[in-house]
Amino acid sequence: MGERIRRVRIVLVGVGNLGRRFCRILARKGPEIESRYGLRLMLVGAADSRGIAYAPEGLDPARVAALKEKGKSVRTYPGAGQEGTGLDLLREIEVDVLCEATPVNLKAGAEPALTTIREALAREIHVVTPNKGPIVLAYRELVKLAQEHGAELRFDGTVAGGLPALYLGARDLRGATIHRVEAVPNLVTGYILDLLAGGLSWEEALGRGREEGVLEADPSFDLDGWDAAAKLVIIANHVLGYPATLEEVEREGIRGVDPAAVRRARERGALFRLLARAEQEGDGYRLTVRPEEIPPGHPLSLLGKKGMGVVYHTDIYGTISATIREEDPTPSAATMLRDILDIFLP
Repeated sequence: MGERIRRVRIVLVGVGNLGRRFCRILARKGPEIESRYGLRLMLVGAADSRGIAYAPEGLDPARVAALKEKGKSVRTYPGAGQEGTGLDLLREIEVDVLCEATPVNLKAGAEPALTTIREALAREIHVVTPNKGPIVLAYRELVKLAQEHGAELRFDGTVAGGLPALYLGARDLRGATIHRVEAVPNLVTGYILDLLAGGLSWEEALGRGREEGVLEADPSFDLDGWDAAAKLVIIANHVLGYPATLEEVEREGIRGVDPAAVRRARERGALFRLLARAEQEGDGYRLTVRPEEIPPGHPLSLLGKKGMGVVYHTDIYGTISATIREEDPTPSAATMLRDILDIFLP
């Protein structure tokens, strides 16, 4: 007799940039995951802003991705599409894992993601999310809720894309005192700063960013340092055990950076980046986000336009660093797979 296959029923809420790529990953990696680990990852439900699709025997994730790539709603999935919301799916069907991948919305209380995640955890459904909003605004509440209901909460994709920055800090550095964390967790600002270093003006760099789809219509979340600050808050809470809030981060974005200073840094072999730092002070940490010149030889000094990284300075494990080159959002989407496997594999 062959090994027993364990079914993992997944509902995906949010089938945008990350969600549809996650579907492609499920379609491509599903057979391998089943043969290697004995887990059959079944996408039984999907929800976007226009409707839902549900099939207890499993949706075809490649078909879901294809619908979204054509600009259609999952509601148009043949034989499975219908009106409804992600909350409707969680309340009406049997599911093992919620993958919450809606856009970040810090300005409106991280909704609708926060309510959806609360609902799942209260129903003893494991949660995996790359959405930093709920983790920034309600970290302790959600961790407590998960513990009370015997559910798992995973959010490795909330910091530095596909880089396992949180796993590295929270799991692999257990037992250490982390004196300082330095991170470049935002791709957009690094991309813009490298364009400035290459000789472009601010207006030209921003224009290039918009043309290539790097900048959002409203780029303030990235350029003003909010994204980096949010990721630093997650590191502080989850890795450092420090109850940080977004308001206490000393934040300075990159809009005031002089392009000439960026170019001079490159000539010296240095790198200009928006650096997020947590520095131990007494019983807590000082949290800062600001543009800085990273000198040659620093672990983060070799990051390219599509690079992110983190450095942990510890008392017993030395200085640990990790970087990633993320050419497109696929690694960020793949963190949902990594989190699911972390929940279900011994």
